[in-house]
Amino acid sequence: MSVLEMRVPSPGESISEVEIAQWLVEDGDYVEKDQAIAEVDSDKATLELPAEESGIITLKAEDGDAVAVGAVVCLIDTSAEKPAGFVSAETEEEVVVEAAPAPKAPAPKSAAIAPSPDPVAKKSYASGTPSIAAAKIMNENGVSSSQINGTGKDGRITKQDVVAAMAAGFSTNDAQGWGGTRDSAPQKMSMMRRKIAERLVAVKNETAMLTTFNEVDMKPIMDLRTKYKKAFSEHHEVNLGFMSFFTKAVTEALNLYPSVNSQIEGKEMIMHDYADIGIAVSSPKGLMVPVVRNAEQMSLAEIEREIKRLAIKARDGKITPDEMTGGTFTITNGGVFGSMLSTPIINPPQSAILGMHNIVQRPVAINGEVVIRPIMYVALSYDHRVIDGKESVSFLVKVKEMLENPERMIFGSKDPVQVLLGL
Repeated sequence: MSVLEMRVPSPGESISEVEIAQWLVEDGDYVEKDQAIAEVDSDKATLELPAEESGIITLKAEDGDAVAVGAVVCLIDTSAEKPAGFVSAETEEEVVVEAAPAPKAPAPKSAAIAPSPDPVAKKSYASGTPSIAAAKIMNENGVSSSQINGTGKDGRITKQDVVAAMAAGFSTNDAQGWGGTRDSAPQKMSMMRRKIAERLVAVKNETAMLTTFNEVDMKPIMDLRTKYKKAFSEHHEVNLGFMSFFTKAVTEALNLYPSVNSQIEGKEMIMHDYADIGIAVSSPKGLMVPVVRNAEQMSLAEIEREIKRLAIKARDGKITPDEMTGGTFTITNGGVFGSMLSTPIINPPQSAILGMHNIVQRPVAINGEVVIRPIMYVALSYDHRVIDGKESVSFLVKVKEMLENPERMIFGSKDPVQVLLGL
């Protein structure tokens, strides 16, 4: 018998311990190489643990166990033969698009209760039964199986079905209502959730955090998007959103006010000659902040493509800790959830964060007349130990000026708007 010891790989620098969030297989199951066998939580992300070889698995840790990086979590008997009729997890979860077969005549009632004669099938699931990974996400987010259309084998609900349904949103008709049973149940916080809680408390206790506010007239950018969004999408194969404009405006303002792009390390202030912008995105696992590296060198199209790539990875649970560390400044958009105004909390060890909010038609005075304009309130939270009030206010004013005059993001151009859009 040949046995492989599977050890916990290092999910990233400075991470010494992970938590077994959930085993996706059972003790004694046959697994295939590269099959996801467990979900592990670190303080930065939830990652899937793939089988290193095919064989019979023996689990050496339980759900919820904290395991050191490098420790053995399971054994795989690589000499074991694949069981007859084995169906891989990927096959169970796979959505196969085929031509619809010709309709069959209804079977006699007596045949309806007869057992399946297929000796090859490993498992049979009732329509609407969630997979292990899908059930975990559904429980964490209070989603019932009646709200999901299963596309897996035999109508089974897959992890991707849940993610897609949550991304699309649910109608009020799907709401299950509040039971009102007065029951309470403890639920263990994930390692990532606990780490987030610790970091948020530390920020409030260890920084001199203040927030300054301003408002942005979004009409110039909205008019520009309306005029160029079709050409932009066709030329760059990515949609033109607001986040790329904000990212570009932020990088230009950071160049003018470098202290906003700095951080405290011991008794020194570290100045960054680059702008790695963290973009807060919502995922089934909670709020994540993937980082757009060297955003100061990117065009709007490059920023949009990178944000899209990172957001998809975060949504699908495939983002790595390295893609969420090392940012120098963060942008968060509470407006997508309807927030009018907020005071975002700094993402340590950074010194500032910009909060975007929803766009509302408001009466404003322009040239002595009251007009209706699409207005967004913006907020800059900053560490007063590093950034003076003058710099923080001036930074936010510069961001406002460039958003209200997008052509100012490009200087000396004959046709600044088209150059900005890369057309």
